[in-house]
Amino acid sequence: MSTTPLPGLYRRSLPSPPAIEFASPEGKKLFAEALGGGTMEGFFKLISYYQTQSEPAYCGLATLAVVLNALAIDPGRKWKGPWRWFDDSMLDCCEPLAKIKANGITFGKVACLAHCNGAKVEAFRTSERTIDDFRKYIITCTSSEDCHVITSYHRGVFKQVLFMLISRPHREPGLLYTLSCKNESWVGIAKYLMHDVSLLLKSVDATDIQNVLSVIFTSLPPNFGEFIKWVAEVRRREDGISPEEKARVAIKEEVFKQVQETGLFKHVAAFLSSANSCCQNLPPLSHQDDFPDIAARVCCLGAEMLAGRSGSSDEYCCQETCIKCLKSNGDKPVTVFSGTVINGKSEQGVDVLVPSSRTKPGCCCCVSSNYSGIHPASNDVLTALLLALPPETWSGIKNEKLLQEISSLVLTENLPTLLQEEVLHLRRQLYLLKRCQENKVDVDLDAPVS
Repeated sequence: MSTTPLPGLYRRSLPSPPAIEFASPEGKKLFAEALGGGTMEGFFKLISYYQTQSEPAYCGLATLAVVLNALAIDPGRKWKGPWRWFDDSMLDCCEPLAKIKANGITFGKVACLAHCNGAKVEAFRTSERTIDDFRKYIITCTSSEDCHVITSYHRGVFKQVLFMLISRPHREPGLLYTLSCKNESWVGIAKYLMHDVSLLLKSVDATDIQNVLSVIFTSLPPNFGEFIKWVAEVRRREDGISPEEKARVAIKEEVFKQVQETGLFKHVAAFLSSANSCCQNLPPLSHQDDFPDIAARVCCLGAEMLAGRSGSSDEYCCQETCIKCLKSNGDKPVTVFSGTVINGKSEQGVDVLVPSSRTKPGCCCCVSSNYSGIHPASNDVLTALLLALPPETWSGIKNEKLLQEISSLVLTENLPTLLQEEVLHLRRQLYLLKRCQENKVDVDLDAPVS
């Protein structure tokens, strides 16, 4: 047996005073006073989603994960199994986890992560506000269930550093949240859209909108379509659909509708359907032919996940597929792809909840029907990306009449409120990821608001 002891720490007592232990009599008294005074409103949601960091240097990531979960922001990607949930290991779009594990994370990049994952953020340093301003923020946020404060401050006595940002809720993006910030190509796509597109437009003499679209779409980075994701909600047929799920789908469908009503969408659709369109890097431009196969595979994967199994979906076979439009109590119809999944001698009814942009959906249709408008297509996503580009992107267009025409098509102020929010959210994501790539995010904490 080794005679050399292994150094280690089991917990650490912080000096008290000035700190007050939460579970002490004085801590309980302060909690009760704050609760009675209405300044503990946010505590219960936060404590419901509390998680400790998985690495010593992940304190900023874990804190942000708690806030994002408390705000009920859908990450749009799976944590483990079928579950979508924020964990500190998922917050890596602004800085590689290996680097954070070694060095921690900066204030600006925590704010960047919050922006990119769907929160509405106000970030500031102590030099930019007074102590009275800070106290007002504290009172505002602690008096609300949907506004939280994360603080970053040096405590020499306690030898701890935490993180600050002011985080307010932001309805999870409808259409645009299908863009996967997690995908490794996301930063490259952000650079192309925020930097390269404007240079390309300066290098050519475009004469009309179709020329502009050709310049942008034919130069897309390889495998552009791989970073476009859409989330299929799956459930056992007998479980039904909750009001929350209906609300999420309704938002997505309304965004679809508003995108497709823009003048820019008509130009994008015309370009993509033209015989001269040769964008090999795009995802399939028309999903209706393969949607039944996609939905059947999702049903099989869903049945596998609901059964608590993994990696055995080949054993499942989806039969009796159809699309249903469910409506109850005067609600707007919800489009559901329904399949019966067979596994050996057992069967499971599985429903896949999908957004639909149909104007007059049928009540039930077989798999041979036209599936146009069932889920995000290239037309929708590319239109949204173009709308999200900064206004100065188009300034390199030499033809003055064309410049005025496209500036009018992409003018954010002309968009309906819901679509405007989605576009501005995506613009902030693109901006912050570009700033991360340039290592400037700690210099400029604010993302553009328009």
